[in-house]
Amino acid sequence: MKNSRENVVAAVEFGTPDRLPLVFEAFGVSDVQSVGWNQIGTGDHERTLTFDEWNCGWSRSNVKNMGQVTIHPLDDWSKLAGYRWPDPDNSAFYEGMEKRFEGGEDKYLMTGIFMVFFERLHSLRGFQNLLTDLYVEQEKIAALADRVTEIQIAFIENISCRFPGMIQGIGFTDDWGTEQDVFISPELWNDFVRPRYERIFNACKEAGWHVWLHSCGKINKIIGDLIDAGADVLNLQQPTLLGIEEVGRDFAGKVCFQSLCDIQRTLPFKDADAIRTEARELIRHWGCDEGGFILGDYGDGEAIDVPIEKKRIMYEAFLEADRWCAAE
Repeated sequence: MKNSRENVVAAVEFGTPDRLPLVFEAFGVSDVQSVGWNQIGTGDHERTLTFDEWNCGWSRSNVKNMGQVTIHPLDDWSKLAGYRWPDPDNSAFYEGMEKRFEGGEDKYLMTGIFMVFFERLHSLRGFQNLLTDLYVEQEKIAALADRVTEIQIAFIENISCRFPGMIQGIGFTDDWGTEQDVFISPELWNDFVRPRYERIFNACKEAGWHVWLHSCGKINKIIGDLIDAGADVLNLQQPTLLGIEEVGRDFAGKVCFQSLCDIQRTLPFKDADAIRTEARELIRHWGCDEGGFILGDYGDGEAIDVPIEKKRIMYEAFLEADRWCAAE
């Protein structure tokens, strides 16, 4: 039998896992162990306003949530001259990181970068500003995009140099879609985004890591481009929005999916039978005999109004539908 690390690698690389790989911390079950660095991310959720390492200000309401960026440090181009960039060579980012490997001898070890590119650009500039920049300030936004890309690559290289050969994957977040479509045209995406993604993803490959990318929204038009750019695992949490059969028909066997029952349409509103049906459909259409599927829970059930009982139903449904264990 494969251990946790081997099982995840087999799913990602289509080497036939022994069972469905799991990332389900709600029940204390995970084949993956996070080896995070000291990235501030969204900051202290108990505070109404915090700032991350890029000096973007995160605001929160009284309802439990991660917040959103309301203070954009580069919302005016005149602020660029005095802007203080994060320093990837600052050792404080990596202090104590070695302890996060403990207990993970058999686990698939992952690090990550929150808001890797598109999300980082609009957190710096503001969303409307960024979309406008892509058409009317092309030189300025290209220079900013290159600087962000270089800094993210430097973070990757610092982690890799400090822990060579010890990490198997890296997770990124970049939400690319609305409920209807991708934020920008596929043509603009391939012209502006893809070359910079390729640089970032290639740095990860040089470190020996798989690339995991999370994206919300209806991003069907760029899934193939993400695969071609080098993504190994796509974390997609709205499968019914994307179309379970459609995505499976077009991309099963070409990339590994990390997913679960739809966090907006199914889990909050549907009954147990619908949850079980969707779990079976995802395993059938998004996985293949050689692997290609990982069950990944949405960690904050309260934020999406999904009680633990519904998560239990989903978890058990996926275990019952496990085509790899059943093939033993």
